[in-house]
Amino acid sequence: MAHARISMYLPPDINPTQAAIAYGCRALPKLNEELQSEDLLTRQKALMALCDLMHDPEHVYVAIDTGCLESLKALLKDNNDMVRIKTTEVLYIMATHNVGREGFLEHDVILALSSLLNDPQSACRKNLHLAFKHVALLPSGAQGIVNSGLIPSLVWKLQREEEEIQGLLLDTLAACLTEDATEALGSHVVPFLKQKLLSTNDDIRSKAARTLIAVSIPLEGKNQVWQHDVIPILVHLLKDRVEEVQANAAGALMYATVTTQGKYAALDTEAIHPLLSLLGSSLSKARLNATKALTMLAEAPEGRKFLQSRVPVFRVLEDDTSEAVRRAAQIAVKVIEWKP
Repeated sequence: MAHARISMYLPPDINPTQAAIAYGCRALPKLNEELQSEDLLTRQKALMALCDLMHDPEHVYVAIDTGCLESLKALLKDNNDMVRIKTTEVLYIMATHNVGREGFLEHDVILALSSLLNDPQSACRKNLHLAFKHVALLPSGAQGIVNSGLIPSLVWKLQREEEEIQGLLLDTLAACLTEDATEALGSHVVPFLKQKLLSTNDDIRSKAARTLIAVSIPLEGKNQVWQHDVIPILVHLLKDRVEEVQANAAGALMYATVTTQGKYAALDTEAIHPLLSLLGSSLSKARLNATKALTMLAEAPEGRKFLQSRVPVFRVLEDDTSEAVRRAAQIAVKVIEWKP
């Protein structure tokens, strides 16, 4: 016979470190109240619960509408390390959703997060840079980071952060500098990136070269890449063991060789041979960037003369699977065969 006896033990699926979530539409307002609690354990449990909920974009929307972002901004100043770590984790998860990124811009979360750039906890800084990386995926988000005046600080941190965070920084900078590289160029970004091109870490080399592509879009960036002798390093990276590094190095050269000084610096370091080798790369991005870089070099009489015997190679690319590569190859042939 069964007895109406209540067990003194919790059900096995209850997480004691996480706040109990209220039913239905009351869940997020209740958690927001708990985020503002003076009790440390209550704040910590509420943050643990939010970390799980924020994977759903619908919950992110409700959390923003409920005022959770303001509560989270206040918790970034909390004296407790775990509270700051979990707060930045919640914000990073929110930033993986478009609605979260838009919320960051509407509620000035970017500047609030930047107060932790020098936080002693590396987990805080990692979460912060993960959030920035995702915010920068939106052109308006990248512009928001630029408008916040954070670019000089991010460039400076590039020299001092651990490698994992450096990779995140480079992701953010590549997106932001595509929008506006002015502040970065005034903050010695080119010498810093030159150093990262020499890194033994494949990911850092690749991302540094990709960031140089963004840096080299404005004329001042092209000039600095030439002035700081970065072009010989980029030519060397065309023969890197990692195809992504090769492709990004070719992309940086594509922009750097627009100027006359850049063209002759690349020709002097014999860039043509490794660029021709990349025309057979398995990466369409590498083939495209190499074709465009060679087109730039063909604008110099010496480059055009050398490449005239290589026109058949470009003719093959006119049947490439990538439409962009086909168009670039057609333009290259016209430039190489042009006669004054």
